[in-house]
Amino acid sequence: NSVAVVAPDWLQIQAPPEWYERYGRRVENYSLPKTDAARQALATTIGGDGQRLLEAIDATDEHDWLGKVPAVQTLRRIWAEQYIENEGVFVWRPVKDRPAPAELVASPYDLDTRYSTQRSVEWVGYKVHLTETCDLNTPHLIVNVETTPATTPNDHMIAVVHASLAQRHHLPTMHLADKGYTSAQVLLDSQRDDQVAIIGPVADDPSWQAQAGEGFAKADFQIDGDRQVATCPAGHPSVSWLPNTYPKNGVVWEARFSRQDCTPCPHRAQCTRAKKEPRILGLQARDQHEALQTARAAQTTEAFREQYASRAGVESTHEQAIRRCGLRHCRYIGLAKTHLQYLATAVAINLIRVGEWLAGTLTTPTRCSRFAALQGAA
Repeated sequence: NSVAVVAPDWLQIQAPPEWYERYGRRVENYSLPKTDAARQALATTIGGDGQRLLEAIDATDEHDWLGKVPAVQTLRRIWAEQYIENEGVFVWRPVKDRPAPAELVASPYDLDTRYSTQRSVEWVGYKVHLTETCDLNTPHLIVNVETTPATTPNDHMIAVVHASLAQRHHLPTMHLADKGYTSAQVLLDSQRDDQVAIIGPVADDPSWQAQAGEGFAKADFQIDGDRQVATCPAGHPSVSWLPNTYPKNGVVWEARFSRQDCTPCPHRAQCTRAKKEPRILGLQARDQHEALQTARAAQTTEAFREQYASRAGVESTHEQAIRRCGLRHCRYIGLAKTHLQYLATAVAINLIRVGEWLAGTLTTPTRCSRFAALQGAA
């Protein structure tokens, strides 16, 4: 369609008759083939058509400027990401051969958007990171807004938020954050670089031993970083402490135990599911491991729960922004304009809250059902 606008006569010569049937009308999902094989075949056909158009554009001397048309540049980028030539036929790239989701175009209409998932939610777009005050007896105001592609990990944003707050002399001594922002490295960096304590739940130990609650998790082992020895709950020390061969998973060291100790151990079933191999304990760097264990112990205390309860208000902020201001629907295209929309949303919410605070309107308590209220009345 874009080429048809700027070079209609040229395109009319290049386009075979079947293109009018294939692309003359808007493509809707209900009209696409239903079987996997038929969809793959159609994808191959479309891949060949797109490549044919790109090759024709590259070959023309009279219209050499066509390659600079934004839609053509987008088509070229998407075809490079999604297709591969196999014996003269353009087929979909295997998922393992495609760029990472953070680099992959998710929509030809907005090249800044990215596809992401969070639990059961899937979307193509952006993320917004809101920071608000939670002091008692003052209105809770949004003091920082960050907008990122949907694929940006949350724990990458703490340093960005702190840098923004520091420029405006709003850096707090404590920052309440949810689990997505509280990696072990973030806990350390924030305290060291910004003198800000991150308060929030950290990720649970993902091992089956910890998840089942019946096995020996990392927290049950005594870790001596100075001597580089781990001691199991049965009292047996590790026999080796070696660098991990695949550090990308965050594990820096592997503490290995002896077969002579592990094989006859009466607690083996609680420690490992390996048939013959002894327990191998994957460990992070010492400072990260200690920070994580300390945080996991702290979040089980009543003092932590009381302190962290102040953060509950930010969930209502997200809800207010979504329901009252349409936060999840981008009115514009591109990261910069979407960020401007989010800034305007934050300003609107702040004006509402300041107005209600000056008018003496109290914050509405969390609603509970009629049935739940009976418990307090009994």
